[in-house]
Amino acid sequence: MNLCLKDALKITQACEKKAQEMNVPVVITVVDQGGNYLSLHRMDNAPVGCIQISIGKAYTAAVLKTPTDKLSQVCQPGQELYGLHILNGGQFVVFGGGFPLIKGSEVIGAVGVSGGSVAEDMQIARAGIEVFGE
Repeated sequence: MNLCLKDALKITQACEKKAQEMNVPVVITVVDQGGNYLSLHRMDNAPVGCIQISIGKAYTAAVLKTPTDKLSQVCQPGQELYGLHILNGGQFVVFGGGFPLIKGSEVIGAVGVSGGSVAEDMQIARAGIEVFGE
């Protein structure tokens, strides 16, 4: 099963709605299972620097098939994945805001959100995941 543009836009709209409710302008990225862009959306007043972070969160969640917040602990100095964040041209993001999109047991894409605190980004991204499952 593949993630389509229609799904990506539905996810993006749900994330944007949640971000507006929270008054947190963000960048929302949705990618396919290979980390390729399906949609990239920057809300008005979202920090420009958050574009690359959002892209990185979505990419990381898709290709590593795990929520990015789960990587924080294992990427600390002395832990087994320390240094992951500098691999692949620094494209991996190892803090919250990226989630894989799963159908059945298969990761078919991911969403990445950046612009608020890590907790806010995660809450906004989860709003997109909720509509994806519908």
